[in-house]
Amino acid sequence: MTSHKPEIAASAAPAGTDEMLGFRPLYRQVKGVLVRRLVEGVWSPGEALPSEGQLAAEIGVSQGTVRKALDEMAAEHLVVRRQGRGTFVAEHDEPRILFQFFKLVPDAGERRFPDSRVLDITETAADADEQAALGLSPGDTVLRIRRIRALGPAPVILETLSVPAALFPGLSDGPVPNNLYALYAGRYGITVANARERLKAVALAAAEARLLGVAPGTPALRIDRTATSLDGTAVERRLSLCLTEEAHYLSDLR
Repeated sequence: MTSHKPEIAASAAPAGTDEMLGFRPLYRQVKGVLVRRLVEGVWSPGEALPSEGQLAAEIGVSQGTVRKALDEMAAEHLVVRRQGRGTFVAEHDEPRILFQFFKLVPDAGERRFPDSRVLDITETAADADEQAALGLSPGDTVLRIRRIRALGPAPVILETLSVPAALFPGLSDGPVPNNLYALYAGRYGITVANARERLKAVALAAAEARLLGVAPGTPALRIDRTATSLDGTAVERRLSLCLTEEAHYLSDLR
């Protein structure tokens, strides 16, 4: 079992307080310690964390402070609380992705995870938009994955994903699974924690329309998403063209 020394600064407030230290509450400092351990792979997706009491003793703070840090991490879907069992590192399973990241819902029916068919995978120099989204330099390469996604018999999404080739070596060598976020976490130790999306109404160009089986000029919802990992690094740019005649974008504001 790996042992960790306390990682809160020696000037931290006494246990049982939430004093402001360095302009950050103590529980936020504890959260930073725990998130850093997730980034470093100390705990894997699906693995149980030590108990609140163990973490509190190890880090040198009160159990209530640890609980407050874990509550905030649970609200951000980084960990999962299970009654009577403890706290676990969140996994990118389909229910979580549906709730947190996939927002297109059929007009008639419940949310469901879309089926996917990969069109092609290429490694190429990042274009200007990919450089801006992923913080890359001219000449850096990306793996670009194009796929069609469906919520039923007919395709509804044409999706282009771009990831830094340096972060995902070998990604193009084997089958690309439907659930890419689980692959990122399981094979590469990169957990997608947040995403920022920009939405815009567009008309489909002829090539895009052909792949989706509709007429050129058909209206579509364009979703431009940049996903970031636990440490804030941009790891994926995802451009989705969505048909919304029989589906809608659903966002739960909390």
